[in-house]
Amino acid sequence: MFLFHWKEESQHAILDELEWERENAKLDAGQRDRAVTDLIDLVGAVDGILQMQSAADVDYFLRVCGRTFDGPQVARLRDVMLRAYRWQYIASGVQDERFQKILAGMITEAQMQRIGKALAPIIN
Repeated sequence: MFLFHWKEESQHAILDELEWERENAKLDAGQRDRAVTDLIDLVGAVDGILQMQSAADVDYFLRVCGRTFDGPQVARLRDVMLRAYRWQYIASGVQDERFQKILAGMITEAQMQRIGKALAPIIN
C-alpha cells in the first residue's frame, strides 16, 4: 500500500513541477520579480503561523506534562519546537536540491539572493 501511495505522490510532484514550469513561462521579468516577492511573503506568513502554533503546542505540553520546567528549559522547548516546525514545513522543502535547481533556472541570481536573505533567519 505504501509503495502505491509513494508512486501516486511522486506523480503529483512531477505534475506540479510541469505546471510550475508552464506558469513560469507565462511571466515577464516584472511579474517574475513580483512572484519572488510573493514567495517571500508567503514563507513569512507560514512562518508566522508556525511561530504561533509552536508556542501554543509548547504551552499545552507545559500544562499537561506533569512536571515543572525552569525558565531556560522552557526557552529551550520553545526554540526546539519552532526549529522543528520550521524544518518540517519550510526548510526541508526549500533546501531540497531539485527544488533549488528548478527555482534557480527560473529566476535571476539577485532574486535567488533575495530569497536566501529572507529565508536565512528561518533556516539558520
